[in-house]
Amino acid sequence: MEMQVLFDRILVINAVASTAIFYIAARLYVLPNLRRWGFRIVMPPILLLHSFRHLGLMFLTRGAVYPGLPPQFAYPAALGDLLAAVLALVALWAVVHERRAARALVWIFNVEGTLDLITAIVLANLFGAPVYMGPAYWIPAFWVPALLVTHYITFIVLLERV
Repeated sequence: MEMQVLFDRILVINAVASTAIFYIAARLYVLPNLRRWGFRIVMPPILLLHSFRHLGLMFLTRGAVYPGLPPQFAYPAALGDLLAAVLALVALWAVVHERRAARALVWIFNVEGTLDLITAIVLANLFGAPVYMGPAYWIPAFWVPALLVTHYITFIVLLERV
């Protein structure tokens, strides 16, 4: 029975370990350089990364997940990710073109994107989604940790006026 509990928590272990590794990479390579790089240099790669969040639509696709994935998790996760991707692209355009609204658009993207990830994590656990994730398992095990760390970096940039 104890081994089964461990197996049921492998996704949590993977997600926590991946988040720690992404955070270590950020501490080593990104955070020490934020002031030197500035907003216009730091934000485009982060926004480009988040523009791929349309991949969250995999939670709605047969073959990417096992039958039985709870729709109470799948739809909010997929559509929240899609919204984050659109907001990231709009913010990216504003940052690259140095629009006055760039910071505001990055704030909107970052708040929505962060809340989307928190909501997805809560709903996945509440409705037992991990056992149905199938090939889409890589999203919470690898992708979500990278997104969480880059949201953190974005908040630092926004709050410290980098």
